[in-house]
Formats: sequence, C-alpha cells, structure tokens
Amino acid sequence: MTPHIEAKKEDIAKTVIMPGDPLRAKFIAETYLKDYKLVNNVRGMLAYTGNYKDTKITVMASGMGMPSIGIYSYELYKFYDVKNIIRVGTCGAYTKDLDLFDVILVNACYSESSYAKTQNGCTDEMMYASSPLNFYIKEASEDLNKHITIANIHSSDVFYKENDNFKDIYNKYGALACEMESFALFHNANVLNKRAACLLTVSDSLVKDCKATTEERQKAFTDMIEIALESATKLC
Repeated sequence: MTPHIEAKKEDIAKTVIMPGDPLRAKFIAETYLKDYKLVNNVRGMLAYTGNYKDTKITVMASGMGMPSIGIYSYELYKFYDVKNIIRVGTCGAYTKDLDLFDVILVNACYSESSYAKTQNGCTDEMMYASSPLNFYIKEASEDLNKHITIANIHSSDVFYKENDNFKDIYNKYGALACEMESFALFHNANVLNKRAACLLTVSDSLVKDCKATTEERQKAFTDMIEIALESATKLC
C-alpha cells in the first residue's frame, strides 16, 4: 500500500488502463470487465481489477493534471510492479483536420511543464511514448477496424490560458491537440524503465465550433477504450 493506493500488490494487474475521470474508470469496469472488483477508493480515485478476454487488467483513474497522474503512475510502476500504463483521455484539437471523437495515438508530447526537471533534473521538452506499446495499440486498432491518427500533442499545465499560443506550438512542434497528463506519464515510464502510451479522443476544438457534453466525456469514447483493452490482451 502507498499513501494514495490502498490495493494489495496482487490486486493490481501488470497492465493498467488509466482514464482521468474516476467515473470513466467505473464505466469501463462495469461495461467491459468480467469478475471485476473495486481495489482502490482512496480520495475517490477509483480502481477496478477484472478480466477482459481472459486477460487480467486494472482500470484506475489518474485525476487531472501532471501532478496527479505523476503520483499514481509512479506508485503503480515503482511499488506495484506495473509494466504498462495506457492513458485514455480527452483532448482539444489544434487543427481543423481533427473532428469530434477522432482517436489519437500519441507519438510524442511537447510541454513547457517543469514536471520532469523537478522530478529528476531532466530538461527535455519532448517526451515519447513507448514504441513497443504503440505497436500493439496500432495493431489492435487494425484488428478492430477502428481508425486512429498517430500524432504529436501538447501536454499543458494550464487549462484556462489568458494568452493562448497554441498556433505557435502547433507550428513549432507539430502538436495536433492538447491535454494535461501525458508528459508526466511518459517521463515516469522513462525514469523507471517501464512502458507508457496514450490514446486520446477529441472532445472539443480550438479551431472549430464543437464540444462534447459532460455525459459524452464519460461514456461516448468507446473506440478509444476498446482499442486500449484489445491491445492489453497482446501484452506480456
């Protein structure tokens, strides 16, 4: 146990699907897992472990932002011997080429965050997903005949920016969308020699007038979730 996770070590699978929202974790467990059980409820950060196609999987919420996912992913990797974390989240599009509910597989994320520098002195501004994990996710998407866009994204510390420079970030780093967690997750995986990936569903856009409802944010992202779960069955 850790200060933030009450589960026993054997209650956490080697592969964790990690949405930000605890209610989305609950939805995934109830909809897709067999024989699942609640293994964590500390601070309401719900975690469930069950079986998907005979593969043991844990679904655990990360909360919002890099400090939150930084805590939970580090503890899962370091103290629960988790090998793979696949983040499933939402993002805002930086380009008109992305439509509402399009699915992105993150190749790399740019961030101006100080998370990595504070954590271990790393000054890199780009963090990369684990190539082997991305390979299995891409393979799963093909098996399910579900389209994904492989892209770089922007991982931001701030949701409400007074002076939004997203066009500059898009042009300089090729970031097609923005979210708030992947940079810290990828950094922790690098530090601890683990694997991390991120699937995102477009929930709104900075360049088009479209936005998902709160209920849709919780429940309507089935393509992303099913790709993540299917890829988990391929992992050892």
